[in-house]
Amino acid sequence: MTDPVFTAVTPLDSLPDGSAAEFKLGGTAILLCHSVGEVFAVAATCSHAHESLLCGVLRNGWIACPAHGARFDLATGEPLGPPATSAIATYQVRIVDGMIEVAA
Repeated sequence: MTDPVFTAVTPLDSLPDGSAAEFKLGGTAILLCHSVGEVFAVAATCSHAHESLLCGVLRNGWIACPAHGARFDLATGEPLGPPATSAIATYQVRIVDGMIEVAA
């Protein structure tokens, strides 16, 4: 198996704890979320309502879709309850020299 290829996305200091920002990587919309001191990368669209998660509530390691309130675990992408039943994609993240890098 080959090692993942990471792409530098944005400086860590541009994403304060408790915030999220959307980026395109190779045509894929991803959401970087800084929650409880950790940075996560997930699909930017809700698996239930197909709405952007960018304006969703971000708390304690989860994000909620602004359309119907479906919540997703940022580490696993798994839904934390209805109305969503399918997970959202997650991506590997690392911080190198103050830069957030994502394997997508």
